[in-house]
Amino acid sequence: MEPLPKEVFMNVSGNGWDLLRKSLGVNLPDMNIPLERPTEVKKIVGSTLPALLAGQLDNMRINHVVTDTLYLALDPREKRRIKVAVDPVNFGFASGFGRLSPIVVLPDSILLEGPKSVLDQLPDSVLLELNEEGIKNDFREEVEVKVSKMDLLKRTPETVEVIFEVVEWVEVNKRVRLIVEGVPNNTRLSLEKDSVECRIQVPKSQLEDFNEAVGHQVAVLDLKGVRKGDRRLLPKIQGLPINTRLVSVDSVSFRLY
Repeated sequence: MEPLPKEVFMNVSGNGWDLLRKSLGVNLPDMNIPLERPTEVKKIVGSTLPALLAGQLDNMRINHVVTDTLYLALDPREKRRIKVAVDPVNFGFASGFGRLSPIVVLPDSILLEGPKSVLDQLPDSVLLELNEEGIKNDFREEVEVKVSKMDLLKRTPETVEVIFEVVEWVEVNKRVRLIVEGVPNNTRLSLEKDSVECRIQVPKSQLEDFNEAVGHQVAVLDLKGVRKGDRRLLPKIQGLPINTRLVSVDSVSFRLY
């Protein structure tokens, strides 16, 4: 979890030349401190080191250890897979343009390896930082997956590919025929209009086909379960071509009596 201790200061005695070489940093030995239960050991008191390091300093004798305490932060190494997603509010389009297709992330998950305590704190998914503005072409980019405490974790892979289609939208105002369904038994309906105005977004490349498809859309006003009296409801638009989007539709006022 944190860098291991690199050195220990000790008072030793021995041959003069050996002491001189060691004090100058020549041929300093690597000393091993065994840890039987690594995750349980948080610190090693300096006074316990002579017994652990005895015999590792060649002909020199340890008189006492100057270093007071060695601190350790060790954790079991584990693996965990998390989902990768994109928040659509993190990018913007050029005026009149917008996303047509769903956002695809390849791959849609990554494998993390590192300390168990860090992995346990991570959410089940991570949102990519995709701070793009003025997008007006189909999007296909490599994006780095960033998680907290990345310096302690291995990410496989480190980047993913984000893909979605972009089109130029055109808004069309259209009057649509109104159909009433589900009028309750033993009631009479008073309705002032037989069509409603709606606003629809259409990909510019499909505008001609949309205009030619006259009469395919209808507004359905379902009165099932509606009680008597003056009412106002939003109808549901049916028959919209694929890739078009309903922006708004007029409400319908009526009376059941």
